[in-house]
Amino acid sequence: MNSAVRPVIGIVGSAGAYGRWLQQFFSQCMGLTVIGHDPADPASASPEQLITQAQVLVFSVPIRHAGQIIAQWVAQADGREAGQLWLDITSVKVAPVAALLASRAEVAGLHPMCAPPKSPTLKGRALVVCTVRVQAWQPWLEQLCAALQAQCVQATPEQHDRVMALVQAMVHACGLAQASVLREQRDWLGALTGLLSFRTAGFDMHLATMARILALNPAIYEDIQFGNPYVAPILARLSAQLQQLHAWVVAGDQAARDAFRAHFLAANAQAFGQELIAQGNYSFERIGYLLADLSGERAVSVYLPEDRPGSLRALLAAFEQAGVNLASIHSSRTPAGELHFRLGLGAEVMPAALAQALALVADQGIGRILEP
Repeated sequence: MNSAVRPVIGIVGSAGAYGRWLQQFFSQCMGLTVIGHDPADPASASPEQLITQAQVLVFSVPIRHAGQIIAQWVAQADGREAGQLWLDITSVKVAPVAALLASRAEVAGLHPMCAPPKSPTLKGRALVVCTVRVQAWQPWLEQLCAALQAQCVQATPEQHDRVMALVQAMVHACGLAQASVLREQRDWLGALTGLLSFRTAGFDMHLATMARILALNPAIYEDIQFGNPYVAPILARLSAQLQQLHAWVVAGDQAARDAFRAHFLAANAQAFGQELIAQGNYSFERIGYLLADLSGERAVSVYLPEDRPGSLRALLAAFEQAGVNLASIHSSRTPAGELHFRLGLGAEVMPAALAQALALVADQGIGRILEP
């Protein structure tokens, strides 16, 4: 490794969503110099500048073209990358890492298990780390993982892709198939928003998955299905399970019901085990209560500009002083990334008391009201 403990970071794909997030992270959270290249940004640095000036190169590029792009950079570097650390952050690992290994750089594959967050780090999110060829850069790579504040899990590229076929591709496939079925029912349903009046917590969660897929970059979801060689066999197994369920439902007799219980309920419960079932069921209940709280119509959101001990206490004291009963408190981030608190209000709260509480929040400089 270059003796520098504060390397210059080069980001290939710096104009993309994750490229932009990485620039902020490296510069603001790690205090490092960042240069980027992206064909979509004519003002960005050239590949030659990144190769000669950066000690760490991060490829944040489309899955479909990752191998080809990395190969082009390997050819242009032509051995000058020796002593550098090259990383990729794609959702598929076997092909991009193989392309990275054709270089003389040290190599690791990273996969943040989320879209670019609104928060400055990956705190609370999983990060898959494929440490493939890392020696001198190992201490710095560990420093990077610590700074990201992610829950890191080590995997080989093959293990990563096999697991992603299950936790990403299969989940996305189910969501897309469900969305297509809903689309096909519009002739009698009308607008799909009409389903919200009939929702269950389970439907809310599935709808959130569908909407999330439809809201983000479609190329990513396409490449997760088409770019991972382990996806097709999993989809075949998923299809076979649904076909079996369909056959038993069509049969409709007691034998079919018995087979359904044995195959889909008893056998799966045994495979999952009591601990995993209990954890999952508890998570479902917690999410259900959260969704119920967030669907309440009486609420106010407040941004606390001073991130210091006592800020939340001062906010709650203002509502207490005005005699306002709070039904719930939840924190989240606005699209701009600001942390705010959503305060659910009890049904008995009078408008005059709420107005008094909000006036106290504003007059005392406690926070900024985001949505009454």
